[in-house]
Amino acid sequence: MSDRILVGTRKGTFAVDKNGRGWKPALIGHAGAGSNFVARDPHSGTLWALLGHGHWGAKLSRSRDDGCTWEDAPQVAYPEGARYIGTEIPVEEGPPPSAIRPATLLKLWYLAFGEPGRMYIGTIPGGLFVSSDGGESFELNRPLWNHESRGGDLFNGDGTGKTDWFGTPASDGEFAAGIHSISVDPRDPKRVLVAVSTAGVLETTDGGQTWRGRNKGMTNDYLPDPAAEWGHDPHFIEHCAGDPDHVWQQNHSGVFYSADGAKTWKKVSQPDKGVNFGFPVAVDERDGRTAWLVPGRADSERMAIGGGLFVARTQDGGETWEQLRAGLPQENAYDVVYRHALAVSGDRLAFGSTTGNLYVSEDRGESWQTVGNNLPPVYSVRFA
Repeated sequence: MSDRILVGTRKGTFAVDKNGRGWKPALIGHAGAGSNFVARDPHSGTLWALLGHGHWGAKLSRSRDDGCTWEDAPQVAYPEGARYIGTEIPVEEGPPPSAIRPATLLKLWYLAFGEPGRMYIGTIPGGLFVSSDGGESFELNRPLWNHESRGGDLFNGDGTGKTDWFGTPASDGEFAAGIHSISVDPRDPKRVLVAVSTAGVLETTDGGQTWRGRNKGMTNDYLPDPAAEWGHDPHFIEHCAGDPDHVWQQNHSGVFYSADGAKTWKKVSQPDKGVNFGFPVAVDERDGRTAWLVPGRADSERMAIGGGLFVARTQDGGETWEQLRAGLPQENAYDVVYRHALAVSGDRLAFGSTTGNLYVSEDRGESWQTVGNNLPPVYSVRFA
């Protein structure tokens, strides 16, 4: 179990370290800047932060001395000629208008590590950038960018003119798809799952040369055909580190679980237990049937259910769920937990909320302690 938690917030990067007196948070970098995601490279020990400056835009930052100092890293940029089919926010009924747009980096959203030296970054608008040299350079994965589900090759023409990749507003009222989940199979680093809002889940088994959809069994309540091949809205996906065939997904339309490596999904929501809508999911490192969520009320009412905060846990692949409330506020709680703000390490769990609260459990969620109040809104939580 790790004694350090890395926390990305709207106003900087924090580390929360455990000592003899408990857990203590401290600002370690990027004061005043949005820190969308922070993680430690398990091979090199380098800390990486995906930043979103209000003035300077998206930037990649790293620390080689455990957060004592930070430096600008080689930056992520779309190659010349990169284009995508973007859509406007719909203001009337019917499909939103779309147009081919030049690719401009709107957000660095997620970071994952593969074999030593291998890094992946997911962006808005829908780019998967790959480094094979420990972050010294990044290259857009073109087979995914040019995938038929998003309109084909727009480098060399106008493609099919149709996209199944939509999204949420990123800037300037634009709907732009985003890659927020990257899951690398520890048994086979050439096998990677990515999740896209809004499109669904895709898989490569050849290191990114080819991609295919992995959306069988998923449903989207607001599509004309809820079981369509594309157009699904996963909020986050995560696999079991010790048994990666077990994959979990918190989705806009419910909770989904796969026991066959995402080939098929099963909806395991239980609305009567408050388990249906939410953003993050964490999976036990050894037992793929055990997972935790922090549910919310609904997309239109993003707050704790009934004013009381709880963590939902299943230990049987979603057949049953229990509400874990000990130590969490049960009155006047308005916490919302974003998709990257829940993490597990051994028997420890941690999550942070948009109201600046940070909670830690030492006993698999049975009881919780508050280790931070009045933090900036929390974007990401990861054990180091």
